[in-house]
Amino acid sequence: MTDRIAVLGAGMVGTSAALELRRKGHEVVLIDRRGPGEETSYGNAGVIARESVKPINSPELWKILPKMVLNRSAKMRYAPGYILKNAGWMTRFLWNARGSKAADTARALDALLGLSKETHLAWVQEAGIPQRVRQDGWMDLHRTQESLDGGMGETRLFDELGLRWEVLDAKALHDLEPHIKPGFAGAIWAKDAATVDNPGAVVKAYAKLFAQMGGEIREQAVTGLEQAGAGWTVRLGAESLEAKHVVVAMGAWSKPLLKSIGVRPHLANERGYHMHYAAEGNATLGRPFYDVSGAYVIAPMEQGLRLTTGVEFNETDAPKNLAQWRMAEANARMAFPLAEKLEDEPWMGRRPTTPDGRPIIGAVHGRPGLWLDYGHQHVGFTSGPGSARLLAALIGGEVPPIDPAPFRPDRF
Repeated sequence: MTDRIAVLGAGMVGTSAALELRRKGHEVVLIDRRGPGEETSYGNAGVIARESVKPINSPELWKILPKMVLNRSAKMRYAPGYILKNAGWMTRFLWNARGSKAADTARALDALLGLSKETHLAWVQEAGIPQRVRQDGWMDLHRTQESLDGGMGETRLFDELGLRWEVLDAKALHDLEPHIKPGFAGAIWAKDAATVDNPGAVVKAYAKLFAQMGGEIREQAVTGLEQAGAGWTVRLGAESLEAKHVVVAMGAWSKPLLKSIGVRPHLANERGYHMHYAAEGNATLGRPFYDVSGAYVIAPMEQGLRLTTGVEFNETDAPKNLAQWRMAEANARMAFPLAEKLEDEPWMGRRPTTPDGRPIIGAVHGRPGLWLDYGHQHVGFTSGPGSARLLAALIGGEVPPIDPAPFRPDRF
């Protein structure tokens, strides 16, 4: 049996895992049905979100849940049949929206995201793409003073974690971003976030660095997985590949693969949409912003101004439902001078989400050589490198850089 490690999935999480394992001297093959960074990692807001430690199922969820049930919100929508089919997962998701559980998740994510940002900033230099990174932070925009005051609760968490932030009143917001339209009471500027101008290109640069280090990339669909003696057989259509270790890092697509071998994945699927726009006249935007009441993000990208939507709980490959995107676009046009759309229709991605908002990273009990690295929810682009460093240490029997316990696969 070869000592090879097969990493399944070439998004930010899988590509980072392959790169870090190769850096440790392992023989590694990275496998995906598409090229690196061409699925979910392509379509995010491009934020290396050092401060995004609060999961979406935080105590605040209980306050908005009655509105969410009506299924008319731009923030969160759902397909009723999907919720019924995943009722057990949804119950655990709501159970973890208690204060103590959310606090545990915030502390765990703080360690992971801090490690990840540090690693990102080193890797972009090594990959030769430092120009893609801006370190100007990003903002939460609030339309009312009441909303702004409510957002101050999050800044208390920032203080506890030693993160930099600033509250901007309407004038200060205009001075910083003069092309955001009037109508906002102010903003909370998270200063420790970094952003990139093309998330998919960053993943591709990390994959190129992996290949330059001697790693192998295969663009093939994974059609099956089998335990074979002291190792694993990865089915790739008519072909197969033998490996001592397999890392499942396929995001939302991890679920059917793991279920096929009797491993419970503890995953639900959040879908999201984006569209690129031109700006009217000479309008510019220096950093991404999240409109708290409008429930969308606008981020300046190489391809244009990227509008990303909130959460849609639905089957991975169900047809697109553009109602949420239409609401987000209408809200966004009230906030920023967007001009024409730059694509024919919105792109759709899938966010893999666990019941407690933390990724699953580590070994599967009773399945020697099988490792999991998925469930990164809204912070997969941010946390891929930190997850990779934790995983590579566990596989190599080294002292892990952060506490692995909050992310262990058997915690559920």
